[in-house]
Amino acid sequence: MRSIYDFIISPKSSRYSNTKKIGDKDLILNTEIYNHQFVSRIAIVKSIPIAVPTKIQVGDEVIVHHNVFRRWHNVKSEEKNSRSYIDENTYCVKEDQIFSYKKNNKWIASDGFCFVKPIKSEDKFSTEQEKKCIGVLKKSNKDLLDLGLKEGDLVGFTPVSTYEFIIDGERLYRVLNSQITIKYEYQGNEEEYNPSWASSS
Repeated sequence: MRSIYDFIISPKSSRYSNTKKIGDKDLILNTEIYNHQFVSRIAIVKSIPIAVPTKIQVGDEVIVHHNVFRRWHNVKSEEKNSRSYIDENTYCVKEDQIFSYKKNNKWIASDGFCFVKPIKSEDKFSTEQEKKCIGVLKKSNKDLLDLGLKEGDLVGFTPVSTYEFIIDGERLYRVLNSQITIKYEYQGNEEEYNPSWASSS
């Protein structure tokens, strides 16, 4: 099965990531279907679109939008699937719903997107654990490289422009290229922030 414009994907494991293995027991973390934080975001590509040129190939792992696999309730309290749903193991997504893909065991940001890792806050009078709107560019792309921004650079981004993802035990923010606003110079006291729960996910 191939679509003209859509990628056909399936969840890598299941639609939700609601449990964590503790010893030989499974700990249930969440029972709500609408909570996007517990929706699986890693998928396997089953087919690529006919009319869209892409570097992604069949069998590649991809990171997708949190609404692709999510269920929800309508105003009548009826449980519904997303518009991507074909069947429980088959979904169709547009190119802009894929944020990253894996090649040679490395995640590559899709065109138009990058991933930034927050840094620790140094404000002793704040309860915030990380600095707002600043972080380390972890996954770049050609457009940002052409602008002189490479992985490892310290960058700023606009408020309310981030989506949280856990990628290989790292908590990263997905940011649109257009929402990267500035490149900072390192002062030498910056420290990346990764909460302990992320590395154990």
